[in-house]
Amino acid sequence: MSDTTSTLSVPRPRAQAPASAVAATSGAALDEAIALTRNLKLPHIRRALTEIVPVAKAQRWDPAEVVRALLAKEAAGRNASNLRTRRQHAAFPTGKTFHIWNEDASSIPVPTQSALRTLEWVGRRENLCVVGPSGTGKSHFCEALGQAAVDAGMSVTWFTIEDLGALVRRHRVDDSVSKAVARITRTDLIIVDDIGLLPISPDAAEGFYRLVDAASERRSPAVSSNLHPAGFDEIMPKTLATATVDRLLHHAHVAVTQGDSHRLNEATTGRGVVPLN
Repeated sequence: MSDTTSTLSVPRPRAQAPASAVAATSGAALDEAIALTRNLKLPHIRRALTEIVPVAKAQRWDPAEVVRALLAKEAAGRNASNLRTRRQHAAFPTGKTFHIWNEDASSIPVPTQSALRTLEWVGRRENLCVVGPSGTGKSHFCEALGQAAVDAGMSVTWFTIEDLGALVRRHRVDDSVSKAVARITRTDLIIVDDIGLLPISPDAAEGFYRLVDAASERRSPAVSSNLHPAGFDEIMPKTLATATVDRLLHHAHVAVTQGDSHRLNEATTGRGVVPLN
């Protein structure tokens, strides 16, 4: 055995990188992260990176906290984007919500209003008919329910009865009416407004029947009407009216509004406009 003593080599400590080099590396990493968010379609994380990364470095966040904060930004951004898309798709006519709704001024009993506002009936695929004279809040109540449904993550579509007639005429050209109605009934809540003021055109009557039939026990149609559904045979062909009402009133809630027109009351008391100077 050799008596020569072996010498262990001890690694030399690395020289600390200059601050400028650290900054350059950090900048390159951030640029790469931004590029990856583009590739992975994470726009809300991309916008948050330049805000969150410097704060995380300065405050020495745990890496898991950085990930959580970035994912939270992406989730919140997507939720807001989806909400805007659902509201645009609904095509509400005026933007009325329950924020400007006076439940005590409505002739619909307050417990009924509260039950309908839970939207549990939409989850159960039940129908809604809001019936009463013009100006008693039918359209406002239906639109506010639709807005609440959008806020709750549901999909909503809004039609007038003549919109359905136009849809039938447009799709009859290539015999795609059934497909068009099927697309509509992918929506959770389908609102048809303003029935009963005028006779319904044959195309609108057909579209209304097709919609109610396709949605029956699958989706929730909600209609507002000056005329009770039992009297729809006065404004549309009796055969179609009977078949439509049979399906519409099955598993339906009927809310009746009464009284004078809110619009007329505002007009006669000068509350409908800003007073002229």
